[in-house]
Amino acid sequence: MLPKPIEAYKAVFFDVGDTLMTIPASRIIMQQFLASRSLHRGEEQVGDLFTEAFRLFYYGKQLDPFEACTPESDRAFWMKIYHYILEKLGVHEEDWTEDQIHECCHGLYDLFTGPEPYQLFEDVQESIAALKDRGLRLGIISNFAATLPDILEHKGILHHFDPVIVSTLVGLEKPDPAIFHLALERSGLSAADVLYVGDHDLNDIWAPNQAGIDAVKIKRYDYHSGIGIHSLRELLG
Repeated sequence: MLPKPIEAYKAVFFDVGDTLMTIPASRIIMQQFLASRSLHRGEEQVGDLFTEAFRLFYYGKQLDPFEACTPESDRAFWMKIYHYILEKLGVHEEDWTEDQIHECCHGLYDLFTGPEPYQLFEDVQESIAALKDRGLRLGIISNFAATLPDILEHKGILHHFDPVIVSTLVGLEKPDPAIFHLALERSGLSAADVLYVGDHDLNDIWAPNQAGIDAVKIKRYDYHSGIGIHSLRELLG
């Protein structure tokens, strides 16, 4: 499944969300958060709307090359998602004010950009250790909130990665190939030296390819289609 044997590379760079870590209980966490604000809805309904909104706004997102990527723009993007979910859940029928909706969306953003909800996939610790044992350098290129380094530190893996390129901290975001060129510049590596691993066809396969970087898709969920690997262990042969 790899473009070349892993031994042909000097480094493996990774996406983070749905590649190295996930929020396994996202629908329960959101349901409980909303229930604490007296919005009582079923776990399945909340979860289905979260998935719908994520696919609509994230997978359907078109990159605006003139729009700066900042912590503020990231918050604004996720505020749209949470506002969409709340409207679909009928907050106006519950007589919520715009201020209440606004406060709730901010609260959800802060909750989901903190370290507690996240969990590493079960193959991550073992696989990154094995890759390093083979002499490969590891890096991160991720569209994420500015809190990502703190989350990775909390999970005990930040020290494995150099460079760590986070969209909101560098002002670039995937699928702009410029973020991959930046990673190469900071690492001192050539594109041919790097394999990139991620879950998103446009952001994590097409975009690195535009920068001359080989990429492989990791399919963590049933809805992930196409050719790829299902575990990081497959990188090791």
